[in-house]
Amino acid sequence: MAKTKELSKDTRNKIVDLHQVGKTESAIGKQLGLKKSTVGAIIRKWKTYKTTDNLPRSGAPRKISPRGVKMITRTVSKNPRTTRGDLVNDLQRAGTKVTKPTISNTLRRQGLKSCSARRVPLLKPVHVQARLKFAREHLDDPDEDWENVIWSDETKIELFGKNSTRRVWRTKNAELHPKNTIPTVKHGGGNIMLWGCFSAKGPGRLIRVKERMNGAMYREILSENLLPSARALKMKRGWVFQHETKEWLRKKHFKVLEWPSQSPDLNPIENLWRELKVRVAQRQPQNITALEEICMEEWAKIPATVCENLVKTYRKRLTSVIANKGYITKY
Repeated sequence: MAKTKELSKDTRNKIVDLHQVGKTESAIGKQLGLKKSTVGAIIRKWKTYKTTDNLPRSGAPRKISPRGVKMITRTVSKNPRTTRGDLVNDLQRAGTKVTKPTISNTLRRQGLKSCSARRVPLLKPVHVQARLKFAREHLDDPDEDWENVIWSDETKIELFGKNSTRRVWRTKNAELHPKNTIPTVKHGGGNIMLWGCFSAKGPGRLIRVKERMNGAMYREILSENLLPSARALKMKRGWVFQHETKEWLRKKHFKVLEWPSQSPDLNPIENLWRELKVRVAQRQPQNITALEEICMEEWAKIPATVCENLVKTYRKRLTSVIANKGYITKY
């Protein structure tokens, strides 16, 4: 449908003048060669706003057609790592010239915004199936069983800076969809490496790993720190240790929780590491020595109630793994 020509200001004023001397909308329309509806619209505007001038618009006209909006929305839905430059080029090839900010505004109106892609472990199909199997097998375990588990892991804590990020287009609750995450592998350097453990009763031992972690070193860490932690935490008889390494632990008569690899979200100690890192960052250590000292101090200060609450919600973790079809969850 062709766009109608805008009336001149002089014509709009004539309509008002004729209306004020008592002429009807039909009569005015015939006299000026206009539709009755057009005359009525001008008169209503004058009555409401006391002017016939064009009113300010609520915003600039959309630069991307509805078809173009569908095209770029479909593109980022298929590949969230598409850049704004890619989308500008796609639209230009389709005959529409826009800027990158226009792309951002358009996608934001569609519920999509540019976010840093979450870094998660690389999951192969075998990992996904193992995670689902673990979650289904343990979903109905009583809370008391999880309270009798000692959880452990290693983490790195950096003195300064953040890891580099990538951005993806996603909807509000889709940050953990495999397309919106960046797979990573465990360990890659860092300022200091720590090993720690905890149970529902509180934090266990925390030590700094000063050399490259290998099997021999890990067995030495467990030999020197696992049993003392269990005693200090007053674990019940038959307590269970969570870890992927099984054979050596079984030879030492430790009861081991069968564990799917590449599953940090199933280990609540990851949440405890985040708690520790927040506490350490707030104290702003200025060197490696201070960083280690502050880590030890803040670890010891973590309340037992924090540990207890992490374990209490374990069934929710298993439910989330099943709901996400074996892929990484928000935990």
